[in-house]
Amino acid sequence: MGRKSRNFEPHRWLKSGHAQTIAAAFAPRAFALSAGEERLFRVETETQLKAICHWQEGKRRELPVIVIVHGLEGSSDSNYVRGIADKALAKGFHSLRMNQRNCGGTERLTPTLYNSGLSGDYHAVLMELVREGFERIFFAGYSMGGNLVTKMAGELGEGAPKQLRGVAVVCPALDLSACADALEKSENRLYQWHFVRGLMARYRRKAELFPNKYARNGFEPIRTVREFDDRITAPYFGYKDAEEYYRSAGAKNVIAKVRVPLLLLTAQDDPFVPYETLLRARVNENPYVRFVATAYGGHCGFVSRWSGAERFWAEERIVEFVEEEAR
Repeated sequence: MGRKSRNFEPHRWLKSGHAQTIAAAFAPRAFALSAGEERLFRVETETQLKAICHWQEGKRRELPVIVIVHGLEGSSDSNYVRGIADKALAKGFHSLRMNQRNCGGTERLTPTLYNSGLSGDYHAVLMELVREGFERIFFAGYSMGGNLVTKMAGELGEGAPKQLRGVAVVCPALDLSACADALEKSENRLYQWHFVRGLMARYRRKAELFPNKYARNGFEPIRTVREFDDRITAPYFGYKDAEEYYRSAGAKNVIAKVRVPLLLLTAQDDPFVPYETLLRARVNENPYVRFVATAYGGHCGFVSRWSGAERFWAEERIVEFVEEEAR
């Protein structure tokens, strides 16, 4: 991990996976970021993604640029997205805080829903940045976003453009079926409720905007992420059921084909991205993958005992990775 890296040591009050997960998501934080520049990327004929761009002065194309992709029911305003952009700015890098389809109040920018297999969206963003002359492009993704950018890199394989210099992911949901199962454990009821509440609210907004495309009612109460994917995501995208969708969308199928440096950070106490799923995906057998699994950290938490930039340990490791690979 480089000479500057510190091993992760959890904050003394946050030594459980649940404590880490909740603290990282909801702890108030301050950032030095400006408002940024809004930009739309057209990724399909009728679909655009909104990014918040933070350019260094002069928008020099030779400087590294980090494209940050959030997780399920997150947005460009999620703490970890802002945290990485903040640290990138301090290091002299450009950063783009992406919103996935429909996220961050962008439901009008696409007639579609979103799902964990839409890696083509980020390939489109990558190629637009390449065409604009950026020379050192990196992607960072958390959870669902980690699956998406890993899938993109795996699908590109040997054909990845030379400008894609690396990918960094935190607690990536590479095995979607196993993650859906883990959410159904009793101790994960809070996360399940949070995700389903957000998914259903977003679906209702889509039904209001596109009433000819989405039914407002007619399905049974949905209480789990798997039920949502079984009744809404899968049929909309042409899958037989949630399980077929999960099999198709999981980056576990293509991580062996990744041919750019990929930093994968995970925690063995992650409540709903089971550590064993990454071992089963044999992530550590690909020499391009730098696999780091800490004992603590929760789901995308990694709140450390250290202060300053090291407090949110995974964010610092991502920016450090970019610094190393951009040389």
